Amino acid sequence: MRWLLLAFLIVPALEIGVFIWAGGVIGPWWVVGLILLTGIVGVTLAKQQGVETWHRAQKSMNYGQVPAEEILDGICIFVGGVFLFTPGFITDIVGFILVLPGTRGIFKGFLQKLIKRLIDKDIIIYRR
Repeated sequence: MRWLLLAFLIVPALEIGVFIWAGGVIGPWWVVGLILLTGIVGVTLAKQQGVETWHRAQKSMNYGQVPAEEILDGICIFVGGVFLFTPGFITDIVGFILVLPGTRGIFKGFLQKLIKRLIDKDIIIYRR
């Protein structure tokens, strides 16, 4: 929990620093335009990836399989979409990494290990 509070303090400070730096390099109106553009493109991409993942999950369930991979994809896409909707270049980079299928695998492995650790500690109870 402490790391989350620290992240809420450090990330906005870094974002403001990047805004000031980028505004000095390319101009403030270009920075505003880039923020809006990455937000629109990012949310559109997250929606498209989310719908595609939803269809894959439905197909898995129709075949009687548990859509575990699709659930992890959905979590990554949701968090990535939130990051992309948040104004800032650093959060946009993280958001695109989470939304794009080629780079999402890095975080999915971490998420699997985290969920397994929480299940082993009986923080998450799994029943069939």
